[in-house]
Amino acid sequence: MAHSRRSAPFYMTATTQFGLEEVLAEELHDLGATIEKVGQRAVEFSGDMQLCYEANLWCRTAIRILRPFAGFYAPDEKTLYRETGRINWADYIRPDQTFAITAVVNRSNLEHSLFVAQLTKDAIVDQFRNRTGERPSVDVKNPDIRLHLHMIENEVVLSLDSSGESLHRRGYRQQTNVAPLNEILAAGILLLADWDGRKTLVDPMCGSGTILTEAALISQRIAPGLYHQGKFSFENWPDFDQALWDSVRLDAEQARLDEPQALIVGSDISPEYIDLARENVSAAGLEDFVRLAVRDVKDAAAPKGEPGIVMMNPPYGERIGEETEMDALYKTIGDTLKSGFPGYDAYIFTGNLEAAKRVGLKASRRIPLFNGPIDCRLLKYELYQGSRRAKSVE
Repeated sequence: MAHSRRSAPFYMTATTQFGLEEVLAEELHDLGATIEKVGQRAVEFSGDMQLCYEANLWCRTAIRILRPFAGFYAPDEKTLYRETGRINWADYIRPDQTFAITAVVNRSNLEHSLFVAQLTKDAIVDQFRNRTGERPSVDVKNPDIRLHLHMIENEVVLSLDSSGESLHRRGYRQQTNVAPLNEILAAGILLLADWDGRKTLVDPMCGSGTILTEAALISQRIAPGLYHQGKFSFENWPDFDQALWDSVRLDAEQARLDEPQALIVGSDISPEYIDLARENVSAAGLEDFVRLAVRDVKDAAAPKGEPGIVMMNPPYGERIGEETEMDALYKTIGDTLKSGFPGYDAYIFTGNLEAAKRVGLKASRRIPLFNGPIDCRLLKYELYQGSRRAKSVE
């Protein structure tokens, strides 16, 4: 661990996607956080500045790490402006810095998040102008300081966003013209499957390879934040500790394992997707840890060795008229799992629950998740060697 320069503990909030809250809480706990509350799409926790830096580097299922610093009741715009103006903003922003505000408003008298963000910005700028004659500028694309305002039932919480660019943007994805799982969801599915980074992992419908890439990061003990593009926002904070950050980052770089820890295998029927998967895996520097091949899912089979996990995110068939095609595909997937992967645990992540019935296997777990706006399930199937009856007799 980094050479500890302990700051006083403070509260933080890590945001995530629906269904990944418990996984994120476990990640934070493993880093030494004190978990205060597991909420919906968020985990509240406490820790010191070192933990703040480490959470940004190591959390695979976090979108942002927020640091709340002020709260008040604001039933109207006059109160919001007044209470915002009572905060000493020089503690958080320098006049020569840029800033941006993201507002999320729920069940409050002030309904429009853009208006709330604008009013908050006005109060901050007016304070600087009145006190110093100077004012920080707004930059919505790449600000030095990112502020987050959460307003629910007229209760306002203001936070510093320590992350900057969303943590799901690892920086290894080379093209965005396909719609794969985002990196957080791919990592979350692997962690929900209790994959230990040691067992064989097979993805026979790997697309652009996001599941495989995230699996290799887990297996080789690589901090995803090492791929973060540009600065983390905490690097622009007034209390940023450069020496501590250098130490935390060096520890993360040295934690990487150079020898392959697991057999990670992916295939897809599309040569174009396999080319894209190779580009992404290579961009992450993981080409030594992932095997790729062009292969139809009906021809997929377990590699030699001990059984592991087979995981896939097949198409959902969102276009009209694809029902028959999806039914046939999911039946083929089921046939492949039964014949090609005895002894494996299989996981199918899908937004087409009707077609999933054609797999022809009984799911032992059904975990609700979302892929963007699509209501999905992570379905677990236990693929017994021989008959299920023979397994139970053993």
